[in-house]
This record gives sequence, structure tokens and C-alpha cells, in this order.
Amino acid sequence: MAKQVTKSIIVNGDVDQLYETWADFSNLPRFMEHVTAVTPAGEDTNHWVMEGPLKKKLQWTTKTTRMEPEKRIAWKTIEGDMKTSGQVTFNALPKGQVEVTVISQVIPPDNLLDKAALALFEDEEKQLEKDLRNFKAMVENRSDRENRTR
Repeated sequence: MAKQVTKSIIVNGDVDQLYETWADFSNLPRFMEHVTAVTPAGEDTNHWVMEGPLKKKLQWTTKTTRMEPEKRIAWKTIEGDMKTSGQVTFNALPKGQVEVTVISQVIPPDNLLDKAALALFEDEEKQLEKDLRNFKAMVENRSDRENRTR
């Protein structure tokens, strides 16, 4: 039931700040609705915790496979409940805008056979869109606050 999803959003901000915000993986739970924690597990690995369907806690470890400053971050799962891979790219646009694009593939755990439990993963496209909107709101609001305090 693997499905690849691609979503983009235009965000107001500097490409370097947006990249750095995403590259600090501890920020991800701030805008990814179901992710409760992302913590370093090694030099280029991170441990993820997610509240899955039916309140089941899912955990997995990803390896960062590519980090191109101000351009791209790519990852893949190396162990755990979830199998994921993907990338986020940052494309600077005119007038202080950046196109942020996520390509993601998720293979949910085999033991989630109940239809209600699978609903979260079947709506992955909607969830990714919502997470990107949350990212936009988070970074644009932060920029507004920083500008007011200068």
C-alpha cells in the first residue's frame, strides 16, 4: 500500500532560514500534526515518534541521505514501525518567497489492517498539505514577530 505524495507551498521568507528551520528536525513536531517527537539518534540519523491510528505509538529511525544547504533534505527509514523515504526541496522565488516541495512515500505497518486505522495513511495527501500549511504559518508568524522586535 505504498503511495508517493508530492505537495508544494509558497512561503514568505528567506530560503536559508526556511531550510535551517526544517533541517533542525526537532522543529518537525511543531508543524507535523501527528509527529510527537524527533530526536537525534546519531550523526545523520533521527528517531521519530508518532501517534498513529487508534492511539498506537509508532516509532522509527531515519537516515538523512542528502543535505544540500538551502536546497534539499532527503531521508529514508533504516528501522522501525514505519518505512518512509522522501525529500523536501527549497526553491527561492522572486520577492522574498520560497517554494517548498515535499515528496514523500510511506508504507504503514503491516499490523494496521483495521479500516479506521488505515484512514490516517490513506489521507496522506491531505495530511501533507495540512502539515505544509502549518509550516508556512509557523515560519511566517515567526518572521513577523522577529521583524516587530527589531
